[in-house]
Amino acid sequence: MKDKLLIIGAGGHGKVAIDIAKNYYKTIIIADDFKQGEVLSCKIIGGVEKALQGEKCDFFVALGDNKLREQIFDKFVSCGFTAVSLVHPSAIIAEDVVIGRGSIVMAGAVINPSVSIGIGCIINTCSSVDHDCVIDSFTHLCPSTHFAGGVKVGKYNTFGIGTIVINNITICDDAYFGAGAVVVKDVNLSGTYIGVPAKKK
Repeated sequence: MKDKLLIIGAGGHGKVAIDIAKNYYKTIIIADDFKQGEVLSCKIIGGVEKALQGEKCDFFVALGDNKLREQIFDKFVSCGFTAVSLVHPSAIIAEDVVIGRGSIVMAGAVINPSVSIGIGCIINTCSSVDHDCVIDSFTHLCPSTHFAGGVKVGKYNTFGIGTIVINNITICDDAYFGAGAVVVKDVNLSGTYIGVPAKKK
């Protein structure tokens, strides 16, 4: 067990991160600008600025907003904190998978061989990423998102719950896919995509 982890964010995503982190850390503290008290028996020590001035330790940013997560991540790294990734013990991850700092892989996720996941990504509950996919930094796969093999995804993308992406698709930066979308062709323009097949809104 490691000594201490600071989690930034006391919302729902923070709760899931805490639950995973309890498998690896003796002490977990939380920073949140809007909440006080405790979350899952872990103390909220104050806001982000107070945490930045505190003792340097491992940290994880548990915020769903991709670009805000990057901003907070960069702040803590620049102040000397150590970014860590969190992986639920029930996740199935092939031995050659690369997972960037500050990413999280939640319960029931499956990541198959030769996948690369960037910094600060969220691979949410029961999602799957098949062989040879490349997911760039600060992208979020919501629960039960499924990528077939060879998918390449840029930064800041969000795949809503139940999104499916067929094999060998390439997706640009900063796209949002609504719940249940099915992506069957390359996406070259940022924006919101919905439906089956997914089309720009």
